[in-house]
Amino acid sequence: MCPTQKKPTAKSSYAAAGVNIDVASQAKELIAGIAETTYRPEVLSGVGFYGGMFELKGYKNPVLVSSTDGVGTKLKIAIALNKHDTVGMDIVNHSVNDIFTCGAEPLFFLDYVAFAKLVPEQAAEIVRGMAQACREVNCALIGGETAQMPGLYHGEDYDIAGFIIGVVEKDRIIKGQNIKVGDVCLGIPSSGLHTNGYSLARRIFGETKAELSQYYPELGRTVGEALLEPHRCYFKLLKPLLPQLRGLAHITGGGLPDNVPRILPDGVSALFRRKLWEVPPLFQLIQKKGKVDPMEMFRVFNMGIGMVAICAPENVKKITKALPEAMIIGEIVPQQGENYVVIE
Repeated sequence: MCPTQKKPTAKSSYAAAGVNIDVASQAKELIAGIAETTYRPEVLSGVGFYGGMFELKGYKNPVLVSSTDGVGTKLKIAIALNKHDTVGMDIVNHSVNDIFTCGAEPLFFLDYVAFAKLVPEQAAEIVRGMAQACREVNCALIGGETAQMPGLYHGEDYDIAGFIIGVVEKDRIIKGQNIKVGDVCLGIPSSGLHTNGYSLARRIFGETKAELSQYYPELGRTVGEALLEPHRCYFKLLKPLLPQLRGLAHITGGGLPDNVPRILPDGVSALFRRKLWEVPPLFQLIQKKGKVDPMEMFRVFNMGIGMVAICAPENVKKITKALPEAMIIGEIVPQQGENYVVIE
């Protein structure tokens, strides 16, 4: 008589396939505690329920503004250096900046993080960075998804996506509709590459821990540390100045040439004078080391300008007094041909 073979349990079978339910539960417990530190009074249900609930109140004619984005291959740098909190900050700050371009303030945020192999402490580190960025702008982290996807992702790979909802009064929406010839373009410095251009940066610098640990005197730190500098958030910095602004352009993938036209009305162009600001050393190093064409640099990277604020000439003095780091980098001119952005 053959011995009775023990039937594999659901737990052991699923774990053998690469998905551990117990580990997922542990990660969710860690994440829930972190997310709760971001809750506002309007949060009616957060992490743990099937849907996050947020009570919208205090607005006369509210318009909801949404956006979704990812961190891109900057994650390869975080994985190589085993530092994961800053990419959590990246996804929140990038998303906040995007909706802020129309004058919206953030309300709540949701995340999606998918792993080849889920490590609860690593997931918690990522979400800890998200929560820190959310708290800084009073944005509630009310939900998300933590997925284990062996076979689709491999080794230490993971991916992040973020989803944000904000609000703006309808009569305060800024879309660049009032921008006119003679207006001034102010540049607000970036903190680095933010979340764009990392495929090119990795090709130039490499992506192993040894390569990223190389110290560059012009950077004053290792290249890995410079590349992981969090995406800067401009919400608190520029919110008090919104009444003086006619347009805001978040300089992400595509740089100045692709992002500024998104807020320009017909018949005008933005003329940027390259000599009016100093391109930070990291971008200079990328261009020199990678032998990258100067105009390609402006299409791939923000080149030291993370946000462009457009205002009437009479408001420049007031804005720069309140925000000394704001630099005049160009002006609005009549459109010539099909060029919406000219870099001189």
